[in-house]
Amino acid sequence: MSLFDLHGRTALVTGASRGIGQAVAVGLAEAGADIVAVSRAEAALGETAEAVARAGAHCHVMAADMSDVSSIDALFASLDDKGIRPDILINNAGMEEVRASVDVDEALWDRILDTNLKGAFFVATRFARRLLEADQSGAVINTCSLTSGVGIPTATPYTASKSGLLGVTRALSSEWSPKGIRVNAIAPGYYRTDLTEAFYRDAAWQQAMLAKIPMGRFGELDDLVGTCIYLASGASAYVTGQMIYVDGGFMASI
Repeated sequence: MSLFDLHGRTALVTGASRGIGQAVAVGLAEAGADIVAVSRAEAALGETAEAVARAGAHCHVMAADMSDVSSIDALFASLDDKGIRPDILINNAGMEEVRASVDVDEALWDRILDTNLKGAFFVATRFARRLLEADQSGAVINTCSLTSGVGIPTATPYTASKSGLLGVTRALSSEWSPKGIRVNAIAPGYYRTDLTEAFYRDAAWQQAMLAKIPMGRFGELDDLVGTCIYLASGASAYVTGQMIYVDGGFMASI
């Protein structure tokens, strides 16, 4: 199990106040990593910090808006001031709003793309710059989506952002892997979170989706933790530029 040991590592997790980000932050802490938990509001990170502490790891809580590059720069400046240098990045912050494509306005498009794609890119580059300057290795794990590979009705801006994030994953992997920074992605299937709650309010939708998932159930947040530990750890030392679907077999069966 030493291949999966994260003791002595520090993971920066964006969107860590709830849902996937919170579950992964706690899971990485249980594997030994200290955590930098980031959300728009520092006060929202209390539950995550407590869970990380119960896992025996240290948790730094910090506020930043992932849609604002100046806020991202301020986050990393603060990390520099505190002497904190993460070597794992879980690029998880994201947003979605279900809306018919003909009703999508520029403001919604910008809000989703700025957070899910632009923000993810600039967090990754700020993270990597510090490792490259110090000649240190690291791992980036981007949270992609089923929409990185298929089209979902009423989710065009989100689909654009997550398809783009897969492209960013591959491009950064090609650029940084020779220098010791691996870049991969996870693509969660159907998980009930605040981001996806609108879909789950429709019982007919739930029944139709379950019929398409070979494992016959929706994902639980803990189902994502092992894949993230694997991609962050030495167990995946020769894995880069990949996106792993964690979807109960959905994509393999369509």
